[in-house]
Amino acid sequence: MGNFSQKVERFIEIFLDQNGYVRVVEGLQNTLLIAVTGLLIGILIGTLIATVRVIPKYKRLPRILNGICSFYVALFRGTPTVVQLLVFYYVLLPLIGWQITGVQVAMLVFGLNSGAYISEIMRSGIQSVDPGQMEAGRAVGLGFGTTMKKIVIPQAVKNILPTLGNEFIALIKETSVVSFVGAADLYVAFNYIGSNSYEFMVPYLVMALIYIALVLIITLLIKLLERSLKKSDRSN
Repeated sequence: MGNFSQKVERFIEIFLDQNGYVRVVEGLQNTLLIAVTGLLIGILIGTLIATVRVIPKYKRLPRILNGICSFYVALFRGTPTVVQLLVFYYVLLPLIGWQITGVQVAMLVFGLNSGAYISEIMRSGIQSVDPGQMEAGRAVGLGFGTTMKKIVIPQAVKNILPTLGNEFIALIKETSVVSFVGAADLYVAFNYIGSNSYEFMVPYLVMALIYIALVLIITLLIKLLERSLKKSDRSN
């Protein structure tokens, strides 16, 4: 017990007296920035892909687009996120002459990766909406795209909200690999504290608690949003 208290004291010393908290705050900001930006990019890409994949394939163009989207989804779902980070940072971006930071690369890759998963989530959500909604929109003169945008997709989002919350939680946890491209996240911050204190048990325990707290907060926010949407449905 005494040994553990000494480890805690050493952690507090590095955290406070040697500005370890500055690195933790920076790491937390980067973790949230990467996850939030990745989710927003993923929702945009995923919605576009899901829309393409539910379009009737009577003509040649929809079939070609569907093939491209299927390849995209298979590519990003079939390779680990860390491999995607390394390929983008050390291969693709240098080839095209882009010079961006590790955090920016992580936001881009996490967004592209999330888009592949969210496309399948969104597609199932669209398919769960009553087909009569699309028919009703077309019957009043709305085009396919307008009907999807104003009628079908809003209802689909309500259906898949818990799953989107799970995707956001997964993104938060997966940010722990962004140190491979030089991005300073929570892992990098607590690894710095551990390296300077020559003791990793307490820093890693605190890091785990922060991740757990983030997940609990996100879960609570999703539940509150679900309740709010249900109340608005009842009032309508």
